[in-house]
Amino acid sequence: MLNLVKKAQKGDDKAFLALFQKYEQDIYRMAFVYVKNQSDALDVVQETAYRSFKTIKNLKEPKYFKTWLIRIAVNCSLDLVRKQTKVVQLKPELEGNLSDDVNEEDIILEITVRDLIEQLNEGEKSVVILRFYEDLTFKEISETLDIPLGTTKTILYRALDKLRKNLKGDDLYE
Repeated sequence: MLNLVKKAQKGDDKAFLALFQKYEQDIYRMAFVYVKNQSDALDVVQETAYRSFKTIKNLKEPKYFKTWLIRIAVNCSLDLVRKQTKVVQLKPELEGNLSDDVNEEDIILEITVRDLIEQLNEGEKSVVILRFYEDLTFKEISETLDIPLGTTKTILYRALDKLRKNLKGDDLYE
């Protein structure tokens, strides 16, 4: 793999394409968690490919290609999320029916892990996604987000505590 990275850094399009395709699904899955729909997740994958292709020459350590690529994908995802307006959308099956026998309990039961993760701030969300969706180690997360190892652990434990409190606050698991 290091050979492919070095070839890509020298301008070999085929080597870059082979490298990118190896991690494309990982990038898509991670982006989907951030942007929550297929179209936007595909846009993030495309933007990640573009940014990484344009800047691969700047990659100092070829062995950190995946970490570098994930960092670009996280940044692309966050950029897209920031651009989107803060509009709360109702589920299509609930639109127009709110007055018809839809009680608060039905809506509360619609809470998912993704909804809970959305309540975290961007830093916490990134650490949780990289740890549990991408299965990165604390060290890899630290390198990907360019934050100290201790800070990575603190952010994760704080985020998990928030998630637990949010679950208990909803009386779903007491």
